[in-house]
Amino acid sequence: MRYNQKRVYTWNADIAYSVGLIASDGCLQKDNRHIDLTSVDTEQLKNFSKVIGRNLYIGRKSNGRGKVAYRIQFSDVAYYDFLVAAGLYPAKSKTIGRLKIPDNFYRDFLRGLFDGDGSTYSYYDPRWKSSYMFYTTFSSGSIDFIKYIQLSNKVFVGVNGGSIRTSPGVYILAYAKLDSYKIYHYMYYDRDVICLNRKRKKLLSFMAVDGADILNRQRASGEMVNTLV
Repeated sequence: MRYNQKRVYTWNADIAYSVGLIASDGCLQKDNRHIDLTSVDTEQLKNFSKVIGRNLYIGRKSNGRGKVAYRIQFSDVAYYDFLVAAGLYPAKSKTIGRLKIPDNFYRDFLRGLFDGDGSTYSYYDPRWKSSYMFYTTFSSGSIDFIKYIQLSNKVFVGVNGGSIRTSPGVYILAYAKLDSYKIYHYMYYDRDVICLNRKRKKLLSFMAVDGADILNRQRASGEMVNTLV
């Protein structure tokens, strides 16, 4: 039996977001009480502290090759137990699978996951008359987890696409432009949701470029119709 715990964690949007961050960039220590979260963004660690209602110290660490990251490490048995109940365990990177995320908080969890191990990129594809392309990706060292995210995104976001490719030590779930629009609006359902701003702005900038690109191609091909003033 665990000792008396003063803190109580229950599912809500903020906690679901924190679980997404831990599922991507976090680590549960084997002592059943300590949690570690590492990021190159201090904003991310501040967001995490905010959503779990704690003022956590942010330290620095280096990989020995000059690359600096930031880290928080803290002890919280109640939160640790909550994460385990959700399906997270120590040494999870290769073994993580399906998690127990309530349906109505999956979008917040997905946003946390994206802020942790998600990415976006764009380019012009010369094969399609210089069409502008952009992608949204989620990465993990566990193929079972990536397949769980792919299925959940199909059910909750309504995206039927999503291709899985491999890179050394990691599986990458990638969504093309049309699905990326759906994922964006699903994750950022409110302008004030907590998130890593640089990733949101980057994806939003791709959507803005795509919108301008579509408008320019319509003008060039004479497809424009009357505009209301």
